[in-house]
Amino acid sequence: METRKKSLLQVLKFTLFSVSAGLIQVGSFALLELFIQDYWIPYLISLTLSVLWNFTLNRRYTFKSAANVPIAMLKVFGFYLVFTPLSTWLGNLAEGAGVQDFLILAVTMVSNFLLEFLFCKFVVYRGTENTLNQRKKE
Repeated sequence: METRKKSLLQVLKFTLFSVSAGLIQVGSFALLELFIQDYWIPYLISLTLSVLWNFTLNRRYTFKSAANVPIAMLKVFGFYLVFTPLSTWLGNLAEGAGVQDFLILAVTMVSNFLLEFLFCKFVVYRGTENTLNQRKKE
């Protein structure tokens, strides 16, 4: 039961941090849009800020990992090298088929949330969860 409780708490933390990252992405995008007219520049900057925020909080508080930060970050970068073009392409196909833009965005954000959680848990932080406090004690 203790493992189930820890897993539920981990999912809850990841969810809350992801929501905060989403707010950072939307807020920074809206602010940058006031000054930069090209869509892709504010989008890329706001996505990067969101990913960095989410990565930092989840590494420290959700997964409590003492994993090598540059290597962990490269793994997350690898995830986004695949996810971003694939989700953009699939979203474009869905839009061409007449699916409403905000429905596409919602499905993409939920997919990103679920896939990133699984990727972080089973790839990025595999074998290093709950090692952050152990490292500080040494």
